[in-house]
Amino acid sequence: MDIEKRIEELKEEINRANYLYYVKDMPTISDERYDKLMRELEKLEAENPELATDDSPTKRVGSEVRSELPPHEHKSPMLSLANAFSEDELRDFDRRCRKLLGLDEKEPIEYMCEPKLDGLAVSLEYSGGVLRAGATRGDGSVGEDITPNVRTIRTVPLRIHRAEDIDVRGEVIITYKDFETLNERREISGEPTFANCRNAAAGSLRQLDSKITAERKLTMFAYAVGDKNMFPSQSELLKALADLGFNVSPHNRLAMGIDEVIKYVNDWAETRETLEYDTDGMVIKVNDAARQIEIGELSRSPRWAIAYKYPPKTIETTLNDITVQVGRTGVLTPVAELEPVRIGGVTVSRATLHNQSEITRKDIRVGDTVVVRRAGEVIPEVVEVVTSKRKPDSEPYRIPHTCPVCGAPAERRNDEAVLRCTGVNCPAKLKERVRHFASRAALDIEGFGASVAEKSVDSGLVATLVDIYNLTTDKILTLDKMAEKSAANLKAAIEKSKSAPLHRLIFALGIPNIGEKTARILAEKYLSMDALSQAPEEDLAEIDDVGPVTAESVRRFFDDPKTAELIAELKKAGVNMTAEKTEAAEGYFAGKTVVFTGSMTLMTRQEAKEIVTKQGGKATDSVSKNTDLVVAGENAGSKLEKANKLGVKVITEEEFAALLGDKEDEPESDGIQGTLF
Repeated sequence: MDIEKRIEELKEEINRANYLYYVKDMPTISDERYDKLMRELEKLEAENPELATDDSPTKRVGSEVRSELPPHEHKSPMLSLANAFSEDELRDFDRRCRKLLGLDEKEPIEYMCEPKLDGLAVSLEYSGGVLRAGATRGDGSVGEDITPNVRTIRTVPLRIHRAEDIDVRGEVIITYKDFETLNERREISGEPTFANCRNAAAGSLRQLDSKITAERKLTMFAYAVGDKNMFPSQSELLKALADLGFNVSPHNRLAMGIDEVIKYVNDWAETRETLEYDTDGMVIKVNDAARQIEIGELSRSPRWAIAYKYPPKTIETTLNDITVQVGRTGVLTPVAELEPVRIGGVTVSRATLHNQSEITRKDIRVGDTVVVRRAGEVIPEVVEVVTSKRKPDSEPYRIPHTCPVCGAPAERRNDEAVLRCTGVNCPAKLKERVRHFASRAALDIEGFGASVAEKSVDSGLVATLVDIYNLTTDKILTLDKMAEKSAANLKAAIEKSKSAPLHRLIFALGIPNIGEKTARILAEKYLSMDALSQAPEEDLAEIDDVGPVTAESVRRFFDDPKTAELIAELKKAGVNMTAEKTEAAEGYFAGKTVVFTGSMTLMTRQEAKEIVTKQGGKATDSVSKNTDLVVAGENAGSKLEKANKLGVKVITEEEFAALLGDKEDEPESDGIQGTLF
């Protein structure tokens, strides 16, 4: 075998798979196939280190810890943008551009409008088609060298098909969903949570240990290059970047004249609410590169571009009280109880305060007038205190060092930023564990929601997770407001949950850092709870999407004697502990991305997602241009509207069910709004 040739073949196939999955959202190979290719490449590179190159996909897993982030001098300055906050300021910008170009008032300029992403600006330098360096903006001339970290971002190509050197600029961000998952993990592990998505992206990129960066799901959108003479226009530049394999915003628009710019800016004010990530404005650039050069630049910003900033979604309200929630791992989280207020079309009455350090830093006190912010789907937060309106008798707030539920001492572990309840039998921790165990994404015990979880624990019927399977219909009937039919249905749902797939049980156990996707990966890898519980930490760490932090978390969980006891009792109760090895999935939905929206009556949304996954498809929660199909149930809302705007195929739940009966037939429309087959 020609080893060098085989390594190049593996790199090309893996890099293409990464591009299609992370940029185009169009997976073409199974996870099993991807893992097999990656393991083969890692083995060949380990045996032939002289053939390991900077563009290898193996570089994405992270490298050794560095003592500092060295400086990196940009080949050309990374300029900042002047801001506009009103239509009048946008028209002033247009007048300045036309004046510098010698145009009269009737001759419009063609502009490129690009959503302003709220992340961290980076520069990527490619030489000979290979990514050689990555850096933060810094002061515009010198930034921080974060090369090992940017290599871990899946939307950053490690090799491009362009021999000429090129310096690509873009924004690194984190989505709302991944932001919330990251903060949940940090709370569980006792680390300070990030205040917002931008801080999370910036903090992740500046890690000295790139293996930590690799575990955080960052993404990058490209929008510029260092050499402005490289492309004749901004629109052609963006097209070239997309052709080279970079992630480019699908919401960029050309506008002829400032009136069209303002119309798109106003329309985008509502549209941006449907995105999965933060945008705080719109960047407007003169499209023609020759005109950009003619208009020129100031010392720190170009004259030919401006950033329109939307008014922040903040509002003042009163902080009536601070309560403390207890999570299933015992973490005490302070919550601001607010005078209800409308922000961005949503009524907000509570906001997270993260931890004591955050409360102390902002000097938040009960009774304060506070500024509250809500960005997209991120949990509302208190931005600052209006100290000029503070009552003279207010006092600093300290989180009690006792659990508000069971009264047990609350302590910090080592250097953790959070307090944890030390109570062995804390009802609050148990209620959250029971609720999570029975939730739809876990064992999906229909009828066993938060209310039943709370009542079953308060009544003493459930003291451990296994007690759920000891509930009889008669015992369930003793719960407040429980009717005979409801009790019988709940008992049947409990029995049904015993046969749930292994990955659901793994997720249901509440192992720190294990989400639905990772649970599925572990189930497919080990095929039984026994095998997983005995898996060495180093083996777990080598699994894609697991990594060292999660591997340590899994190992610590199964090393706890209480876990072994629980697993044994669940096995005795008849709960499924194994998974069947599956071949590469095939079916109507193979390779398709499907989104479900609205209320479903024929099956649960989780069941529908399982069907799509089993047939080789991908069920996601948001609509994009890469979505192949939207299944709209009753009262479908913004996702259906977005599908209509993007021209995504839309079918009803009945049509979806018909597809399951005959995979060769495509559904016909029954009149639902949208673009149909």
